[in-house]
Amino acid sequence: MIEIKIIKRDCSEVDFDKEKIYEAIMKAMTFGSGVIRADTARDIANEIEFEAQDRKDLDIYWVENKVFEKLIDKHQILTAKSYEGYRRVREYQRDVRNSTDDSVMELLAGKSEYWNEENSNKNATLVTTQRDYMAGIESEDISKRFLLTPDVVQAHEEGIIHFHDIDYFAQKALHNCDLVNLEDMLQNGTVISDTMIEKPHSFSTACNIAMQVVAQVASSQFGGQSITLTHLAPFVDVSRQNIRKETQNELKDVHFDTEEEKQNLIENIVQSRLQKEINKGVQTIQYQVVTLLTTNGQAPFLSVFMYLNEAKDEQTKADLALIIEEVLKQRIQGVKNEQGVWITPAFPKLLYVLEDDNTYEGSKYFYLTELAAKCTAKRMVPDYISEKKMLEYKVDKNGNGNCYPAMGCRSFLTPYVDPETNKPKYYGRFNCGVVTINLPDIALSSKGDYDMFWKLFETRTELCHKALQLRIKRLEGTPSDVAPILWQYGALARLKKGEKIDKLLRNGYATISLGYAGLYECVKYMTGHSHTDEGVGEAFGLKVMQALNDKCNQWKAAEHIDYSLYGSPIETTTYKFAKCLKKRFGVIEGITDRNYITNSYHVPVFEEIDAFEKLRIEAKFQKLSPGGAISYVEVPNLTDNIPVIIQIIQYIYETIVYAELNTKSDYCQVCGYDKEIKIITDEKTGRLIWECPNCGNRDQNKMNVSRRSCGKE
Repeated sequence: MIEIKIIKRDCSEVDFDKEKIYEAIMKAMTFGSGVIRADTARDIANEIEFEAQDRKDLDIYWVENKVFEKLIDKHQILTAKSYEGYRRVREYQRDVRNSTDDSVMELLAGKSEYWNEENSNKNATLVTTQRDYMAGIESEDISKRFLLTPDVVQAHEEGIIHFHDIDYFAQKALHNCDLVNLEDMLQNGTVISDTMIEKPHSFSTACNIAMQVVAQVASSQFGGQSITLTHLAPFVDVSRQNIRKETQNELKDVHFDTEEEKQNLIENIVQSRLQKEINKGVQTIQYQVVTLLTTNGQAPFLSVFMYLNEAKDEQTKADLALIIEEVLKQRIQGVKNEQGVWITPAFPKLLYVLEDDNTYEGSKYFYLTELAAKCTAKRMVPDYISEKKMLEYKVDKNGNGNCYPAMGCRSFLTPYVDPETNKPKYYGRFNCGVVTINLPDIALSSKGDYDMFWKLFETRTELCHKALQLRIKRLEGTPSDVAPILWQYGALARLKKGEKIDKLLRNGYATISLGYAGLYECVKYMTGHSHTDEGVGEAFGLKVMQALNDKCNQWKAAEHIDYSLYGSPIETTTYKFAKCLKKRFGVIEGITDRNYITNSYHVPVFEEIDAFEKLRIEAKFQKLSPGGAISYVEVPNLTDNIPVIIQIIQYIYETIVYAELNTKSDYCQVCGYDKEIKIITDEKTGRLIWECPNCGNRDQNKMNVSRRSCGKE
């Protein structure tokens, strides 16, 4: 047998090994067409070995080109693309040149469509945002070249999966989202920027401390956070008692005809001053959130939880109701923009729990739900959580149902019982991150063959599993010192200085999420039906969802890491996935002929359906997204028809865990128009843009538009 030598990229000479060619082709088949043809791979390896015998200066580049050519000749188009993509990723990872210059300069020029639209909550023209994005560009570059494996990078680049927040992955310390344990921090004290903060002596001071905590937490992670008003409610009575003492002291020398007259006056003064104190505290929350700017270039992504039954006693519950009422009234009013016009603030997001004593007319706290409905009509919030359905679905190992907030947007923790107290625990827990699977790509790669679909499903989910494991490994070994507010001073834990966070990553304390996108397109291609048909399409859709849950449960049992299925808010990734599908498979009517894919399990926007039916159908799928998901219903301007909103709210209570109403809340700074600003297609560029229907203003810097932007419904 002739001895063949080959020159590698580093110019070293080694023995030619056709087995490496065979293995590379087999791997490309796995992640390309999904059809494994070992005989074809073997034939190509043998043919290249034969042709290599006659070459004097055989190098790796000739071999790679030959592999690609022969795959094309043998009609293995998707495998050839996969092989070429893998080679391109490997070359990128080996490239020692600065690979970020173009991206940085494009960002700084301020003319990039991508950077201007990358995050709807960030303004890419601000230097603070640009600084965050520049760090993100470097982080993504490092992650792709050094930290992630080539197969994960390739799958991410080709839209087979999406590795979320890759621009924060390089920093070995950052997690996604969490529920802040304000109760611990306020009741037991905390430390902010090396300054001890003791237990506050008034409600307004507690609110101020809470917002300082929120700002610090936001700068120590990349996702959203939630706090509960229940943790602030005890300080209402602290203020009440302080005000009462002050009032009694002020009136001690005043003569009254009767003791009853004196006590009535004291009580009236106390109530009046207490209401001002509550107003002051709530205003602090609203204005500090929208005016604070964190290190990631935006206001803190904060959600505020409003759950009456979370209160520990009736007095605290009554005080919590006072806070909730004031929060809703202030949100209805809004905040003033630079022209002094009242508009809808983006944050904080409000989460209102529907309960047995506030959902229906005649219940004790129904007046709060009526106020919430008015707020929804005017300002798009609050979002609604059904206590009834959560208690039904979120059952812990003790058999008890639990109701608790989403973390920021829609990510939910899984039920957990603290082994030290044997009681449920949610505040102080967090999510490590998300990797999303492109379901339509599995369907299209299978060419409609069910056996092949499930084989590809196994391969792709395991690739997601590998990517999620990389997230956990990246966090392992992180010392608590990197973010003292989180790990040492109560927001998430009370670890010692230098102690690693590893014990919080496993055994259910933290979660990590397998996201999914495009269930509609996946089901439609495989069955010819929508997953909303309540027949063959729905059955297959639910089967896919259950299979995704089964994978999470399998990984959880093996590793003691709480994997959970998550309806991803894929935002711009909905367009990325659609673009990649079109590139890989061409234009397929009803599947790849739009510039987006449908978000998670949602009913596609082009299907005619009323709000109640949409919620009813989506509830079946949301139940199978234990790691979080949210349903939306689009409604017209209902500010003059609040009973309709209340009907929808009551249906949410009976039907689904978590849902929102998409209303319109806009303002044109040019003409003062305050109804819906329309989306139109620009006749020159073909792009979708905002336009005031009253004056034709198209300058986004001269309008205030509030919309949800979490992917296509």
